[in-house]
Amino acid sequence: MCNSNCIIFAIKHLTKEEVNGKKVIEIGSYDVNGSLRSIIESWNPAEYVGVDIEKGPGVDIVCSAEDVVAHFGKESFDVVISTELLEHVINWRNVISNIKNICKLGGIMLVTTRSYGYCYHPFPYDVWRYELSDMEYIFSDCIIERLEKDSSQPGVLVKAKKGQDFVEKNLSNHKLYSIITNKRVKEIDENSVEDFQKKFLFEELLNQKVRKVISFVGKCGLSKIFRILHD
Repeated sequence: MCNSNCIIFAIKHLTKEEVNGKKVIEIGSYDVNGSLRSIIESWNPAEYVGVDIEKGPGVDIVCSAEDVVAHFGKESFDVVISTELLEHVINWRNVISNIKNICKLGGIMLVTTRSYGYCYHPFPYDVWRYELSDMEYIFSDCIIERLEKDSSQPGVLVKAKKGQDFVEKNLSNHKLYSIITNKRVKEIDENSVEDFQKKFLFEELLNQKVRKVISFVGKCGLSKIFRILHD
């Protein structure tokens, strides 16, 4: 998944030299509303692998973001791309760790995600919101080459380099804002996420029915509806 600002960010801040002849992995590559893939492939990487949790456009290998290191091995790729994924995973620390550890020393990580104020959009879940300060902390064990707010909608975009002396930062005490709890928390369990989603879907269904009734009343008029009910 990738919006237009993700694409612009990558074009501006990821260079052909960083991609040419290199191994690239995209984590969360299912193409729902746009992808960096065609652009990156035009820069002639040695390999481009798209992974996601289910088959679909842009997906070469079905693999969860939590399992990419186990699947491919540590420090297997020169460039790691993950756009619009991190807000959707429940165990964000595990996924961040996999992004960092599948990247080679000296390699590049390009990550985009959503911030506070962005609407709820489960795919399949929607849990977290990240701010600039969160990304500064999360990637403080790397060299942050670019860190920006998404100018079109609440979000954050980061390009980071994995240094030769990389030592992974312990993120166990860091709290993120969760759209599920409406506050910053260290973690959240899957049951709470699923309960919130069920409630949201029920309310959406109810709202749709209410809108249909209002639309019907607007088209028919109350007097006609009263006659229908009376008959």
